[in-house]
Amino acid sequence: MSTTFASHTPPPPQPSSSSSSSSPPLQSPLTIPKNVPTFFTPINRRHLLASLSISLTPFLPIPIARARGLFQMPPPRLSNRYFLVRAGESEFESLGVINTNPVAKTSVDSGLSERGKKQTARAALELMEMGACEGNCWVWPSITQRAYQAAEIIAAVNGVNRSHIVPEYSFLDARGLGAYEGKNLESVSEVYESDSLSPNIKPPPINDGTPNESVADVFVRVTQLMSILETQYSEDTVIIVSPDSDNLTILQAGLLGLDLRRHRDLSFGPGEVRFVDASSIPTYKQPASAVYKCSNPPSCT
Repeated sequence: MSTTFASHTPPPPQPSSSSSSSSPPLQSPLTIPKNVPTFFTPINRRHLLASLSISLTPFLPIPIARARGLFQMPPPRLSNRYFLVRAGESEFESLGVINTNPVAKTSVDSGLSERGKKQTARAALELMEMGACEGNCWVWPSITQRAYQAAEIIAAVNGVNRSHIVPEYSFLDARGLGAYEGKNLESVSEVYESDSLSPNIKPPPINDGTPNESVADVFVRVTQLMSILETQYSEDTVIIVSPDSDNLTILQAGLLGLDLRRHRDLSFGPGEVRFVDASSIPTYKQPASAVYKCSNPPSCT
């Protein structure tokens, strides 16, 4: 049986009766023999829809709930385990001098004092006792000299490969205290008095390049750091090493949903280690819970 295709062109003119008998006969409509292979198959609508759904899947938006990069404080959950470590005492701190200018953060004077090295060694042993790096861990120190030195000590004591030390170049800088730069360490209490009033109050500025950061400014930095860590790692252990206490107190307050104006109550001593959970706050540093919670930091009332 052959298949006949209808033509959309007008039929050729019919020959007149006076035409010669030698005229060629009229061609019959186009036919396709059975033995010619067919290159077209009928379209099945089910197959078409299935192929469209597969091809469009990569372009569909990801549900917001699954977008791990959108980090908010306090987080509903954390993808990793976190340990917070303040580096041991620095040479500047041993002299009782405030030094927060990032220009000097890699100088020798920003490194660990002899006492600071001992404090950091105890911190490294404490992390070992806590099982921080039993499986696998990453050490994220500030590039500030004392913090990076502390990271190297922690890695050596806990058997962590140097490739797992990831220097942080800006988000973990010591809080810039502006005009307090170079003053006696005891004068920092004036900054904390302002912090207790509002997280948006900045220390007085100075023209030597030292930032004057409010609690809210530091909160933005540490939130950005957590966004990177929560996106880059999953079910890992991360040890955050800060050159000062404020980075860690503001970070811990944000993670636990505590009032940022009271971050000073969570202060870290040189070489102190904490696991990130509510029970890691020393009992003597826990104010009344009624004035301590904050569900939308840094806006706390």
